[in-house]
Amino acid sequence: MPSLLHTLFHFLVALAVLVTIHELGHYWVARWMGVKVIRFSLGLGRPVWRYQKHTEATEFTLSILPLGGYVKMVDEREGEVAAKDLPYAFNRQPLPRRVAIVAAGPLFNFILAILLYWAVFMLGETGLKPLLGNPAPATLAAQAGFATGDEILSVAGTATPTWELVLTTLLEQAVDHETMAVEVKKTNGHRQVLTLNIPDDVASNPEKLHAQLGFKPYEPEFPARIGTLEPHGAAEKAGLQVGDLLLSVDDIPIRHWQQWVAFIRSHPGETLDVVLEHANGVRSRLELTPLAVQTPEGQNIGRIGAAVAVPDDLQNSLQVEYRLAPGAALIAATRKTFDYSALTVKMVGRMVTGRAAVENLSGPISIAQYAGQSARLGYIQFLKFLAIVSISLGILNLLPIPVLDGGHLLFYAIEAVKGSPVSDQTQLWFQHIGMGLLLGLMSLALFLDIERLFS
Repeated sequence: MPSLLHTLFHFLVALAVLVTIHELGHYWVARWMGVKVIRFSLGLGRPVWRYQKHTEATEFTLSILPLGGYVKMVDEREGEVAAKDLPYAFNRQPLPRRVAIVAAGPLFNFILAILLYWAVFMLGETGLKPLLGNPAPATLAAQAGFATGDEILSVAGTATPTWELVLTTLLEQAVDHETMAVEVKKTNGHRQVLTLNIPDDVASNPEKLHAQLGFKPYEPEFPARIGTLEPHGAAEKAGLQVGDLLLSVDDIPIRHWQQWVAFIRSHPGETLDVVLEHANGVRSRLELTPLAVQTPEGQNIGRIGAAVAVPDDLQNSLQVEYRLAPGAALIAATRKTFDYSALTVKMVGRMVTGRAAVENLSGPISIAQYAGQSARLGYIQFLKFLAIVSISLGILNLLPIPVLDGGHLLFYAIEAVKGSPVSDQTQLWFQHIGMGLLLGLMSLALFLDIERLFS
């Protein structure tokens, strides 16, 4: 229950921030352009709280359904307008003003993403140094000539001081590039540029790319000592404790953690006889049955829900501090927002044309899970999560689907070409179609969420 409440709380915080910023874009630009705003609502449906300074001022409300919000402006298409308010009606504004008001919502989402990334880059974070472990045979990394101990310096010209930056840059660049230049520093100190060849069917599927790439962090051999346990995991249920040193499994001596992991992965669903030494020096024996888990490639592996205790000195040697000065951070944040926006547009295009699987869609359940997971990892990860979702929200609203901002902008583009507005009847007809498309998209995303949840 605490975990569910934690996830729900951070999901609602994320929604409140993102929706408020989006609607503030519409509100501020509308006021700036001289349009009268009747109501600013955070949430949909029946208001549960409201504030209005005076009868002519904007009414601010919190509504019962937190999945959205809206700005209601004076508009003759939505009801009778008093004669004194006609000059301030949205529908009577020149085309450029209407375009600016509608486009302001998505634009504010992109500005928020830049500010969030700017804060992230200035505050900095501690990441894992991108030292490469031994690539498995036949993987893309092995074919390109990567070797154990290689330090990845840059991907397609973008500096990658941490593993997270390596993986996100690879994902962003793979959509556009069949070949990718990766600069590495070899164990002898020499620099070398290696070329990754990315098959088209792999580039647009993050899970496939991760599986076939063969990139994994370098793992020095260290004792098989339990550092953390997953709640209700197989290890915790069997009686393993944090600090336990694993000595043998099925009478096979365990020399290091990697050997232990390999054994567990190769024995899914089997009952194993484990000998261990507790932190107090007392030895004991217990039975452990790894949970059988299926990988994206369809392989069954064992999993117990335990992570290794990494010695402090070794952990420090594998970590790197990454932060930028304010000016450089702003440039990097703007570039990051642009790159992720372009990636999102390309992925949407690939899904529409059938070149990328619709399984890449995320619905409210997945987004809630990501919100909770990122918050558990710290405020830096939560800020990055907010930036990514803000970009996605901006792109979604710019799609040329009636009822979305992009649909309205499409009507305005037609109006600019033909010299007169699209008729109300035509707009209404297309809005019904747009609503059907949007509901279908939301239903598909929710179905995929539920499928992931139960799988």
